[in-house]
Amino acid sequence: MAVGVMNIEEGVSFPAKITFQVILSCIIAAVGGLMFGYDIGISGGVTSMDTFLIDFFPHVYEKKHRTLENNYCKFDDQLLQLFTSSLYLAGIFASFVASHVSKAYGRKPTIMLASIFFLLGAILNLSARDLGMLIGGRILLGCGIGFGNQTVPLFISEMAPVKIRGGLSVMFQFLITIGILAASYVNYLTSTLKNGWRYSLGGAAVPALILLIGSFFIHETPTSLIERGKEDKGKQVLRKIRGVEDIELEFNEIKHATELSKKVRSPFKELFTKRENRPPLICGTLLQFFQQFTGINVVMFYAPVLFQTMGSGNNASLISTVVTNGVNALATIISIFLVDIGGRKCFLIEGASQMFVTQMTIGGILHAHLKLVGPITGHSVPLIVLILICVYVSGFAWSWGPLGWLVPSEIYSLEVRNAGYFCAVAMNMVCTFVVGQFFLSALCRFRSYLFYFFGTMNIIMGLFVLFFLPETKGVPIEEMADRRWKKHRFWNRYFKD
Repeated sequence: MAVGVMNIEEGVSFPAKITFQVILSCIIAAVGGLMFGYDIGISGGVTSMDTFLIDFFPHVYEKKHRTLENNYCKFDDQLLQLFTSSLYLAGIFASFVASHVSKAYGRKPTIMLASIFFLLGAILNLSARDLGMLIGGRILLGCGIGFGNQTVPLFISEMAPVKIRGGLSVMFQFLITIGILAASYVNYLTSTLKNGWRYSLGGAAVPALILLIGSFFIHETPTSLIERGKEDKGKQVLRKIRGVEDIELEFNEIKHATELSKKVRSPFKELFTKRENRPPLICGTLLQFFQQFTGINVVMFYAPVLFQTMGSGNNASLISTVVTNGVNALATIISIFLVDIGGRKCFLIEGASQMFVTQMTIGGILHAHLKLVGPITGHSVPLIVLILICVYVSGFAWSWGPLGWLVPSEIYSLEVRNAGYFCAVAMNMVCTFVVGQFFLSALCRFRSYLFYFFGTMNIIMGLFVLFFLPETKGVPIEEMADRRWKKHRFWNRYFKD
């Protein structure tokens, strides 16, 4: 199927077809999102399982079943939260290492390493006999997540033709949602089994094996090949993935960018000291900051815990989580098909507005009906909260979920792309660690008011997108500065020299 990749506004065309090689490579690489999603979805369900708590956190198990225990504080335990959050501390370090490995050796071997780390972490968690082995496994999983999240979105952005770059990049987030959904279903099936938590944690080996085997069948990106001096191979791969002979214009564009990139000895120094790199640096890192403080990982990590806090039984809470995660996956499909039509900004603004309304409403309902001790008042309240959470999740799934990864992968020039994207991924990991480590403690102290905080954050980030983020739809990555940043009414001041 031929696609003339034409931006009418700018009058520049990169001839391309939607080829099988591009689709296959992007889907296989996006399995890195499946690994990430499985881990996000599995941890909350496992931490709510009685068998897991008895084996590793017996004091939390006792507190969970006390009748007069504060509803908001039943799971408040720093070590229990460290089980979830330790992965993201490891991910920060790993993504930094991956930024150098990806630049020096290519995107493909970095993706392979991601799958190997994740596989080893799954095996260690499966066989864990004590808390040390459990945390050690989480650290290895974090290395896999750091390598994968640093490299996969860049790989997809560099492989995809401009016209469908958004849709293919959203595949990463879509497979995150599939991983979350699969994990919640696995938790539901294993929750009543003896040592069911082992099967849940060990299941992480499945997406790791899929990515490891699949990575042998993907191409290296033309940009990485040309950047590392393999111009003939880069031209060959570019011709193959575009499905046309006339690739000179795109090849020359990439080659020009790589020549500029080679002049930069220290990408991180260049990123932080050169004025024209500040707009994408600020926007890329703030998008990841805002993505985590939408409150989404409150739902993804701790949905079973949250539903149990409201008085749902263990099975009911896990079923509610499966429903929520199913909505998450379905809503992401909308973004795949519409993000290259409607653009990035309108989805981000609409999603922030939708999440603001639902967070504020959930906070109000919990404030009115969930007291410090005793069951929630009103039999229909858990169902209403479930519906509101589904509406909230759908707003995230077609906006800040996929676009929080897509936009930072589009906006950096090649010479600082790995360094810039590392800053975005590191911000994601830091914020995810903060939410994972401290949410249950914050829930204990601030109770329903915590949802008002996340609601307010959604208003702030919607305004940020409205006034400061340029539209990146339909713009070749290597021309983002000329076409967007230099023409933005606020950021153009950084390019006047």
